Amino acid sequence: MTQLANQLGPLPLKAVIGYLVAVFPLIATPGTSLALLAQRVGGSGRRASPPVILGTATGLYVHATLAGLGLSALVMRSSQAFTAVRLAGAIYLVGLGLWTWRTAAATRRTDRDTRSRRRRQPPWTGHSAYRQALLGNVLNPKAASIFLTLTPQFLTPRQPVLPQILLLATAQVLLVAAWLLLWTVVISSAAATLDSATLRAPLRRITGALLVALGLRAAAT
Repeated sequence: MTQLANQLGPLPLKAVIGYLVAVFPLIATPGTSLALLAQRVGGSGRRASPPVILGTATGLYVHATLAGLGLSALVMRSSQAFTAVRLAGAIYLVGLGLWTWRTAAATRRTDRDTRSRRRRQPPWTGHSAYRQALLGNVLNPKAASIFLTLTPQFLTPRQPVLPQILLLATAQVLLVAAWLLLWTVVISSAAATLDSATLRAPLRRITGALLVALGLRAAAT
């Protein structure tokens, strides 16, 4: 009975807990998901957080599945493939950041002007917070490296790899969701205290600058 209580699916419970402890500093480091969350929640309230969280979770599952199938290892071993993915992610983040900064000046316009601006929005930036969070994570090779360098340290040898990686990914997704939900409460409370029109423009500029910085860092490393 004790052995069953200490087992969580294909992995010992202590391995899952140890993995969460090890990965939490990486989760707590501000990144694309938090930047998008701040932008969306600051402008639209708490109801805007689920698409960002779901997009982030989907991206993590994509990396976990590819790692379990061995495809991520092929990309990481090929310098050309790794560079291509890294640069694609960097270009996406920089482009998204510049568009976010540019739209900050339009946050106080009428609904008609806002709809017109959205029709002129570059199609590759996407209207969906889910899509932005998904692409921001999928095009981040450092997210893939977690499942190739950190995750194997907590796997049970001589057991199927994919179920173990997916279990650890699920635990990570739950931790990420809890962390982003905590930030949702903080950001929405701050937005409720301040005038939303006053807050939205500077928040978009901060988010845009952060996304550009993340993209430049991704390109340089």
